[in-house]
Amino acid sequence: MTTAALAGKAVIVTGASRGIGKALALGLARAGARIGIAARSEADLAQTAREIEALGAECVALTLDVTDGAAVGAAFAQFAERLGGLDALVNNAGVEQVCASLDVEEAVWDRIVDTNLKAPFFCAQAAARLMLKRGAPGAIVNIGSIASQFGIPTAVPYCASKHGVLGLTRALATEWAPLGLRVNAIGPGYFRTAMTDAFYEAPGWQAAMLPKIPAGRFGELDDLVGAAVFLCGDGARYVNGQILYVDGGLGAAL
Repeated sequence: MTTAALAGKAVIVTGASRGIGKALALGLARAGARIGIAARSEADLAQTAREIEALGAECVALTLDVTDGAAVGAAFAQFAERLGGLDALVNNAGVEQVCASLDVEEAVWDRIVDTNLKAPFFCAQAAARLMLKRGAPGAIVNIGSIASQFGIPTAVPYCASKHGVLGLTRALATEWAPLGLRVNAIGPGYFRTAMTDAFYEAPGWQAAMLPKIPAGRFGELDDLVGAAVFLCGDGARYVNGQILYVDGGLGAAL
């Protein structure tokens, strides 16, 4: 994508060291945004930063555990200071661990729900405070999933967290709309990343799943960029509280 739809806008992307987050950070940079990227892996984050800067875009990279609320507030304030403000947040950081529900331990539940649901709320809260302090409109884009709509066996904590992300999106949208803030979500279908490899590697899973996708293929990471650019940009100024599924038609077919 070569459009300058986000020219001049400052956008934070969490979980940007790999997978969907990295693809979105690069895509938003190509759309003209100044990018703040956060993740736990310093080395992988530095690589993402180098690739963004190679596009000629401004990039600030900070290592961050999004489950640490105090660290989130401090990091986001630093992003806003170094980027000259904050216009949008892409709440992407997430984890998954495929496990039969009868075997899920409390520590697994807490790790998934804290990362996928608690952290997006406090990241959104920190971003909203900065956006309101600046006194200008802002956009928050939460990364949900097809698991925000459907149940997936062996992914119960993940599904619960992603259903929660949709509820979070709708509740914040209704509360913050009068303040000039928009909160929407993207619901990716099946995209192969390090986090989803367990599904793709399961015997027979790809052969069983692919016929269910009307597009006839699994998602490619760049397929998500257009949705993020739209929801972060002024073209979506009257879009609020929505989830945009990017799934090749899977949700419509099920």
